[in-house]
Amino acid sequence: MRTTRRSAALLAAVALLSVACGGADTGAETGADTGADTGTTETGADAEDPAAAEGEEPADDAADEEAAPADDAEGPLTVYSGRSEELVGEVLDGFTEQTGIELDVRYGDTAELAATIINEGEASPADVYFGQDAGALGALEAEGLFATLPDDLVSSVEPAFASDSGAWVGVTGRVRVLAYNTDTLTEDEVPDSVFDLTDPEWEGRVSWAPTNGSFQAFVTAMRVTEGEDATREWLEGMIANDVQVFENNASQVEAVGRGEVDVALVNHYYLFRFTAEDPDFPVANKFLPGDIGGLVNVAGVGVLASSDQPTAAEQFVEYLLSDEVQNFFGSETNEREFPAVQGVEATDLPTIEELGAPEIDLSDLEDLQGTLALLQETGALQ
Repeated sequence: MRTTRRSAALLAAVALLSVACGGADTGAETGADTGADTGTTETGADAEDPAAAEGEEPADDAADEEAAPADDAEGPLTVYSGRSEELVGEVLDGFTEQTGIELDVRYGDTAELAATIINEGEASPADVYFGQDAGALGALEAEGLFATLPDDLVSSVEPAFASDSGAWVGVTGRVRVLAYNTDTLTEDEVPDSVFDLTDPEWEGRVSWAPTNGSFQAFVTAMRVTEGEDATREWLEGMIANDVQVFENNASQVEAVGRGEVDVALVNHYYLFRFTAEDPDFPVANKFLPGDIGGLVNVAGVGVLASSDQPTAAEQFVEYLLSDEVQNFFGSETNEREFPAVQGVEATDLPTIEELGAPEIDLSDLEDLQGTLALLQETGALQ
């Protein structure tokens, strides 16, 4: 097992490199698309794009059902959330309405909140960590800071969406895709692999957002599955092919719609924000089954081993995996994500099986520091 000092240094380095790279989004979906928040706050300085919540409704159905609070629920549960208040705040309110258990939620950057917990150690006030990225969850798991979740909770989610040790479970999945302009390309004309994007045919026509946490998690996955040399070669090939650099996923999708670039490496759900406002928005997603460019990452949750309210904390996890909350994320939000619980399908999205996601243990995505170093060495991050 790695030492606490080592992972703290690792995640601290992630945070510092985040600032060095423009204070934008590192570590996971962390900096997502605001490109702004690198610090933790109490009230919603989010890692995610505030616009993500537009048009969303709370999980009312969940809130309508009352459940008895756990026996050890003696005070507010403290939740460190790398998911933004705009996106999950009302969902979390539904837990209190349903159980009577108050939540003290600390919103912030996913990687930085994980680093904070590691630094706090056994003295951490956090009962639950709700992160945007499997890498940060894996870092806390590696430190032995998570309690093992009950088998029925772990087995309820897709096997690929949970830690093998039961330390954490995914709540939702997010898929990397190639967003393309439908006025200039058909789906068949879009490459089936990100490795084809270094072909001269795509010179100057492709964009990425190297400061974005989801992009960095994807690069980490490429390092894990394809190796350091192949990843370095791909990054250098993309730069040599004049890849266009954007701040975040949303601006990339917008640029594809304007025809500034033909293809963008993004997460799947950003497109829905634009099509909700304009059904004729000329962009579509191409999923990449079997390719590392089609990585499925998760937002997930774990209970801290140091919690003095472990049963109440597990009740919170159970709530996030309830049908009501899973359907909210999969069918009610404008930016639909893949429900992690087996048997709950998302509206207007392929099934998990149809995605043909590359096989990878998401806990292995913890080495964000190595990815940031490689991105800087290749010039992808200035």
